[in-house]
Amino acid sequence: QSHLAESGGGLVQPGGSLRLSCAASGFILDHFAVGWFRQAPGQEREFLATINWSGSYPFYADSVRGRFTISRDNAKFMMYLQMNNLTPEDTAIYYCAARPSSSVVEVTTAAYNYWGQGIQVTVSS
Repeated sequence: QSHLAESGGGLVQPGGSLRLSCAASGFILDHFAVGWFRQAPGQEREFLATINWSGSYPFYADSVRGRFTISRDNAKFMMYLQMNNLTPEDTAIYYCAARPSSSVVEVTTAAYNYWGQGIQVTVSS
């Protein structure tokens, strides 16, 4: 059974950094593009970043470009989101997601077949 599980969330001060991890099980990760999304209270789930099956082509939302870095390690069935210079506006539940690989960059939630359970990130002093 395919499964994604996030870790690494928590409380961080403004200006700080966190690295989220996502462990994949039950499917061949290098057949899938992966992405990160987040959802703040009362808001829709927001696209943050995606990366193709090989890890060679990352793509970012404007809101996080230059601060967040997506990466993956197919041999370890892992994907990551390095988040730097965090602000209170980054407070949300963060989700990793996966979809069958294609040449198209997908930024909508509907394009992703598999989702983690989400992990809380809180940025506060």
